[in-house]
Amino acid sequence: MNTPLGIAWALAAGLMWGLVFVAPAILHDYPPAVLSVSRYLAFGLIAVPIALASRRAIAALTRADWIEAAKLSLVGNLLYYGFLAAAVQAAGPPLPTMIVGSLPVVIAIASNLGARALPWRRLAVPLAVIAAGILLVNRDELAKLGAGAIEGGLLEGVLLAAAAVACWTWYPIRNAAWMRARPGLRSDTWATAQGLTTLPLALAGWLALGLASGGLFGLPALALPGSTAPGFDWPLGSRPTLFLGLMLAIGLLASWLGTLCWNRASQLLPTSLAGQLIVFETLSALAMGFAWRGEWPPAGSWLGIALLVAGVVLGVRAFSPRGAAA
Repeated sequence: MNTPLGIAWALAAGLMWGLVFVAPAILHDYPPAVLSVSRYLAFGLIAVPIALASRRAIAALTRADWIEAAKLSLVGNLLYYGFLAAAVQAAGPPLPTMIVGSLPVVIAIASNLGARALPWRRLAVPLAVIAAGILLVNRDELAKLGAGAIEGGLLEGVLLAAAAVACWTWYPIRNAAWMRARPGLRSDTWATAQGLTTLPLALAGWLALGLASGGLFGLPALALPGSTAPGFDWPLGSRPTLFLGLMLAIGLLASWLGTLCWNRASQLLPTSLAGQLIVFETLSALAMGFAWRGEWPPAGSWLGIALLVAGVVLGVRAFSPRGAAA
């Protein structure tokens, strides 16, 4: 275990993934389904030339590797983001944001249940601090919940957000186990394989959206609720240059490079520690979100950020030899 290097890779992944949260704010007039399918379509298309450049490594992957990559792509990419987008549409943003924000704690607990990397008494304190930080940085959403600001299907939103959490709890645990069982599997090769297996799934989604919009081959629109917004100019919308640029940036940086960085962190760190480091994604998303709005975080958010950082420090110390001896 190389903890400092693993933390650096997890930090890099979190910085990349923060882009995923600011893009919908920039493209606020684009339906979530369009953003989701386009992001993963870009991921798959970007993986094609990368695979051609590293075709020897790609050719060395076994049939079992490809099946596993397809499973990870389906669950960790398309199903996760699909459940999250549907939860937001059903219940509004606050509640799904809070539920999905619990991922660092949920992954660490689930991982430690499966492979006891750390005694629970040493894991409890950093997880409690991280949980308190998550609550504080989302305090505005909690205030909205208390004020009854959620509209639509509350129970439906809870179930869909829980399904999203289940998907991305399974993904890092399974991904890390697969890579550790194959020490010769390179992080970039595995990220490219997941991109390639995402491509046909994303292309199918793109075709479905085209049929739903009535903009594909002149065919009549299909009744797929929530797939496109009224008046949306499918497939590129009203700001095609910005849309294409952001989707390509997210496909390259957040999807391919972020997956590569996370794969490397998963090889170097216990999953119960790597799960806690998803707080870097939260911190990156917060920084980008406040920068986009041109605002400084309020005092409560600063305290929440401090608790998130403190929780990470405590988590790393708990896994260190000195922490083990304490």
